[in-house]
Amino acid sequence: VSTQSTWGLKKMVFEIIAIAEETNTNFFFGYLGIACALVFANLGSAYGSAKSGIGLQAMGVLKPSLIIKSVVPVVMAGILGIYGLIISVIINQKIGSVLNTEYGAKNGFQHLASGLCNGMSSLGAGLAIGVVGDAGVRANSQQEQVFVGMLLVLIFAEALGLYGLIVSIIISQQPCLLYTSDAADEGLGVDRGGRRSIKKK
Repeated sequence: VSTQSTWGLKKMVFEIIAIAEETNTNFFFGYLGIACALVFANLGSAYGSAKSGIGLQAMGVLKPSLIIKSVVPVVMAGILGIYGLIISVIINQKIGSVLNTEYGAKNGFQHLASGLCNGMSSLGAGLAIGVVGDAGVRANSQQEQVFVGMLLVLIFAEALGLYGLIVSIIISQQPCLLYTSDAADEGLGVDRGGRRSIKKK
């Protein structure tokens, strides 16, 4: 790829971001990140809890003495909803701490990426916990030695949501820089307190 075509692509990206800033859609993407973090995390949590709960009810009929052990998948699935709540609160505080003129396109895309990272990771973890929890609890009623193996699988499934939470926090804490097409053309811009102020001639 030639240098000219690469620069043209970069310039187009900067112009798209500039248009987004002019139309004031930045807050839309920011709040969309909040919604994605909470909604997808709750979906994963709900599915994991419901699917594991089915196995829990079956365990209560077959072996009532093992009900306490069978609650583990339901608890681990419920934690996923807390991950979404944490990221939603963090992003909301970030949005509320800046003025309208200071919330750029990068801020909106950054918070959207943070919300999607956490929400989709928690959704995947919830699906895994639900399937493993249901099958594992039923198998545990027939063979109690299965419990340790089921617990290990649940831990690694829960770790998927935790990975998304960690990366989401890192993304949301990144300094927000304001890019415009003018800065791309003239190469101007000064980093000031985590933001880039454009100096026009």
